[in-house]
Amino acid sequence: MQRHNVLVVDDEKNILKVVSLTLRGGGYDVDTARSAEEAIEKFNHNSYSLVITDLKLPGKSGLDLLDYIKSRGTGIPVIMITAFGTIETAIEAMKKGAFNYLTKPVNPDELLTVMKEAIEKYELMRENITLKSELRQRYTFSTIIGKSAAIEEVFDTIRMVSKTQSNILIVGESGTGKELVAKAVHYNSTRAEGPFITIDCATIPSEIMESELFGHEKGAFTGAHERKIGLLEHAHNGTVFLDEVGELDVNLQKKLLRFLQEREILRVGGTGRIKLNVRIIAATNKDLEEEIQQKRFREDLFYRLNVVTIKMPPLRERKEDIPLLANHFLDRLNQIEGKLINGFEDNVMAALMMHDWPGNVRELENVVERAYVLCPNITINLKYLPERLISMAEGNRESLDQMNLLETEKRLIVKALNGTSWNQSKAAEVLGITRKQLRTKMQHHNLLPA
Repeated sequence: MQRHNVLVVDDEKNILKVVSLTLRGGGYDVDTARSAEEAIEKFNHNSYSLVITDLKLPGKSGLDLLDYIKSRGTGIPVIMITAFGTIETAIEAMKKGAFNYLTKPVNPDELLTVMKEAIEKYELMRENITLKSELRQRYTFSTIIGKSAAIEEVFDTIRMVSKTQSNILIVGESGTGKELVAKAVHYNSTRAEGPFITIDCATIPSEIMESELFGHEKGAFTGAHERKIGLLEHAHNGTVFLDEVGELDVNLQKKLLRFLQEREILRVGGTGRIKLNVRIIAATNKDLEEEIQQKRFREDLFYRLNVVTIKMPPLRERKEDIPLLANHFLDRLNQIEGKLINGFEDNVMAALMMHDWPGNVRELENVVERAYVLCPNITINLKYLPERLISMAEGNRESLDQMNLLETEKRLIVKALNGTSWNQSKAAEVLGITRKQLRTKMQHHNLLPA
């Protein structure tokens, strides 16, 4: 059995002695400090599973120590102990992230009970972080997150087209991750060491787009005081990603078509053609075939770009990826910002699953970041979601409760399976159901071994 190391902080020697004896008797290894400053020094040089600290200390207070430990982002739980306990200080300590708050004289049994609960939750949090890391490695292709059949089909296509030099057209709604797919293709291809250049056809004004794409010579037009190398030329031996290619001016479509046919460019005002080795990956949220019918997009350019099509599914068609995506965004925020939030309450995840996400993955990322910024707790709850999601969840309380029950059932099944080394007969016995019933539930929750 693993022995846990606990740091106890109090300026009274007798208190340290009594608490240390209690903890050692409970099977813990104990380290002590008589000030917050000494505790910080030990914290930075040792590994602890828990910190117990008095509120009132010489110099920095126990709350200062709590702030410091929380700022490290380790998730190590802190239990506050004081003889000067009031409702106000208890609330302040809990708001700052203390696991619990006990008053002197401390009941040894109560202390050991609270410690056991704190350490169990801390270990569960660490296991969750490890599991999330493993899931990312298993289900990501570069930075694309998902395990649904729809996104697995995208992964399969990326693997195939990355080995070729063919032009690619990525279609899908805004926010579905079309640029991530383009980068995945590039960085898994033989061009990975070459440049990847994004050209946003929707934001560059049409009057300067030709110069941006192909470059210009000095004196080519008013204001052309020096030669400019175009983005296509900068991308030699690499990849150009034409984002929202459906917005490209019809006259420029003709010049882009010429480049795709001849693989050479002519700078504006230039006389010599320049051979380039560039792969084109284009993306659009428009129906280009409809644009062709309306004479807004060239049919011949469409077929040059559309050698291989990758269709990015909207998030509403791959809702099973929402938990994975939400936790991925949360993990990334924890790493960037340093504040540790270890997950979402069940009703939050259920609400996320109920929403149709017209803004797709980008909208989900925005919602998670907003909740992360506003939430002062270790777990995100429903009130930190946007009002539209809260209203929908409250208006569908029965569906929300059903989703929570299903999630609870899944957790109980996984716990029973883990406790029996995934022996289905023994797990069924633990749960008080037949093995056949267990297998039916496992199939429903996608828990059957592949």
